Amino acid sequence: MRLTSRQVVVAGLGALFGVGLTLGGMTDPARIIGFLDFAGRWDPSLLFVMGGASGAYMLGYRAVLRTHRPWFGGSYPARPSRAWREPRLLVGAALFGIGWGLSGYCPGPAWTALGAGRARAVLVLVTTLAGIVVADRWSRRRVREGA
Repeated sequence: MRLTSRQVVVAGLGALFGVGLTLGGMTDPARIIGFLDFAGRWDPSLLFVMGGASGAYMLGYRAVLRTHRPWFGGSYPARPSRAWREPRLLVGAALFGIGWGLSGYCPGPAWTALGAGRARAVLVLVTTLAGIVVADRWSRRRVREGA
């Protein structure tokens, strides 16, 4: 099997993302839950991780805006409209946040923790994938019914 340059870049960026999550403490559920525990022993250290990630994203996004097409071909998707406020997106975001708060994992760090041998990550990923399947089937059913 021969890898394309795009696959090599994507794999490298995925590995870099995993290393960043681990170094930033994002794979430690206790740190995540401590960040979300405003009434108890609040741990603000995650703010620095989020700030660094937001800064890197902002710089990358500005660089992308100056290009006319993606580096690896294709075209950019259309910019989002005001439809981002639709109820299913807000419900999905709320469910994501509840799962994150209860487990201390969101999907990226859960995959990284799985690679580190943390068994709890398996439960998080299984329930995340189950939620994706349920949402997909529900959405397809609504489309078929014309809702």
